[in-house]
Amino acid sequence: MNTVTAHRGPDGTDTYSDAGVTLGHNRLAIIDPDARANQPMTSADGRYVIVYNGELYNFKDIKRDIGNYNWRSESDTEVILAAYVKWGSAMLQKFNGIFAMAIWDKEKQEIFLARDQMGVKPLYYYSQNSKFIFSSEIKAILEHASVSRKLNMEAFTHYMRLLYVPAPYTLFQNIRKFPSAHYGIVKDGKLILTRYWHLGVRPLSEKKNPDELRVFVNRAVERQLVSDKPLGLYLSGGIDSSTVLAAMSSVRSSINTFSVGFKLSEGEQSEKFNADFELARRTAKHFGTSHHEILVKESDLIKSLENSIWHLDEPIANSTIIPQLILSKFAKKYADVALTGDGGDELFGGYPRYLKSRLLDYSPIPVSVEKRVARFMFQKDNVLSRVINPEYFNQPITLQFFKNSFEKFDGNLTEGLMRTDRQNWLVDEALMRTDKLNMAHGVEARVPFLDRELVEYAATIPINQKVSLFNTKIILREAFMKDLPDFLFNQPKRGFFSPGAKWLRRPEFSKFVKYVCNQDYYQPTKDLFNFKNLKIIIDNHTNGSEYNLNIIWAVLSFQIWAKRYRISL
Repeated sequence: MNTVTAHRGPDGTDTYSDAGVTLGHNRLAIIDPDARANQPMTSADGRYVIVYNGELYNFKDIKRDIGNYNWRSESDTEVILAAYVKWGSAMLQKFNGIFAMAIWDKEKQEIFLARDQMGVKPLYYYSQNSKFIFSSEIKAILEHASVSRKLNMEAFTHYMRLLYVPAPYTLFQNIRKFPSAHYGIVKDGKLILTRYWHLGVRPLSEKKNPDELRVFVNRAVERQLVSDKPLGLYLSGGIDSSTVLAAMSSVRSSINTFSVGFKLSEGEQSEKFNADFELARRTAKHFGTSHHEILVKESDLIKSLENSIWHLDEPIANSTIIPQLILSKFAKKYADVALTGDGGDELFGGYPRYLKSRLLDYSPIPVSVEKRVARFMFQKDNVLSRVINPEYFNQPITLQFFKNSFEKFDGNLTEGLMRTDRQNWLVDEALMRTDKLNMAHGVEARVPFLDRELVEYAATIPINQKVSLFNTKIILREAFMKDLPDFLFNQPKRGFFSPGAKWLRRPEFSKFVKYVCNQDYYQPTKDLFNFKNLKIIIDNHTNGSEYNLNIIWAVLSFQIWAKRYRISL
C-alpha cells in the first residue's frame, strides 16, 4: 500500500504494526522536516499512534491551548496527537486546516478517522467481513487481493450523468469515500460515522462591507503561507487566483507563480484557449513575481491522459486533467506547496450557472435546487441513451440522489445551489483533481478560499452581494478592486478549461480515441456501450458537424480507467 502511493510522500516512508492493526505513511515533509516529525507517530504516553495527510494551519494556536506536554518535535502532526489526548473528537471544532487522519487507540483497540470540513484531502475505505482498510487513494486499497474490482453500477450511472462520481460512491463496489466534515470510530471492523461540522442555515445579516471580506481573505491566505519548504501559486489569469496573489504580495516580497498554456495551430482558437495564460503573464508582471510558464504540446496528450486517470483512481471526465498534471510536475522543480484559487466561484457565485439560477429565483413557479443541478450539470438523456446500452443505465437515480443527499435549504435557492456545489461538485470533481494531480508529483495544493473561518464568514453574506442577474462575485470584486490590475475586471468568465474538443479533431489523438472507444479495447466493457453509435458521434465531432466533447471524453476516460484498473462487471 505504501509503495503504490509513494508519490504522495517522497520524503520518507514507514509502517507501524500491532495486534489487529497496521498503519502506513508516506511523508511529504512541509512542516518540521526533521525525522522526529516522521509518521506513524506515537503519543508521549505510548497509547495513541497517528497517520495523517494535510496541514493544520492554526497548529501553533492549538499548541498554546494544550499547554504542558512533552513535545518532541515542531510538527503539526504531534499537535493533533496531543489535542486528541486532551480533547478527543472535540478537537475538530478547533481545527482550521486540510486533513485526512487516523489515530489508533491501543487501550480501546479502535481507530479514530476524520476528514476536513470542506473535503480538500481525500479518504477512502473498504469495510467487509470485519476487515477495514483505508487510504488516501483507492489504488492502495486494491493492493489487498480480497478487495473486488467489480464495477458499482449505481456509481457508473452517476458518472455518466455528472462526469464524476459523487460521495459516498466510488466506481468500485464496496469501496466508499469517507464524507467530508465527519469523523468515524472503527471498532471490530465496523465504522460509525458522526458529522462534526455543519455550515447550517446562517442568519443572513445586513449588507456586508467589502473591506471586511478583504480582511478575512488576507487572513486566510496569510495563515496558509506556513511552510518550511518552498511555496508558490498557480496563477490562472482569473479573479480568484489573482486575489490570492494580491493577498500574498501584501506579506511576501518574493513569490513564484506558475501558469500552463496550450500549443495550438492556426484555426484552433489559440487566442481563446490561451487568453487566461496571457492574462496570468500580465498579472505576474504587475505584481513582480518570478513567473514560470509551460505549454501543453500534442506529444504530451496521450501519456498525460493515461497517467492522470491512473492518479485520479477513478475517471473525472474533464480534459483539464492533462494540463493540471503537466503543471504540477513542472511546478515541483521550484516549490513543494502551491496555493490555488479553488473554491472562490462556489463561495462567491462565480459560475455562469448562478446567473441563470438567479433568473429562476424570480420565476412564479419555484424550481428546486436538485432540478437546477439537473438543468445546469446533468448530461442529457438524448445523448446518454445513444451511447449507453439501456440495461446498464438507470435514468432517474441521479436526480433522486440529489433529492436525498443534501441538507434541506430554506433560504434563497441560488444560495442552495451554491451550497450543493460546495458539498458535491467542488469536493468530488474540482478538489479531487487538484489533490490527486498535484500529489502525483509530491506537490501539496492549498486552497485559501476554503479556509474554515472564511467559509463561515462567506455564509453570512447576502446572495445579492454575491451574484445578480448580470454580475458574479460582486463583493469579492469590490473587496479587491484597488489591489488588482484594471485589465482583470472586464474579462468574460472562462474558468480553467482546455482545448479538449480541438484535440479530439487532431489526426493522431483522434486515432487513439477511436482505438480506445471500441468494443475490442477491453473485453469486460464491450456490452456497456453502443460502440456503433459512439463511432458516429466521434466522426460527427471530428468532422465538425456536431459538438460532442463531454460524452466522448466520458467514455474515453472510463475505458482507459477500466482497462488500467482491471475492472469486471
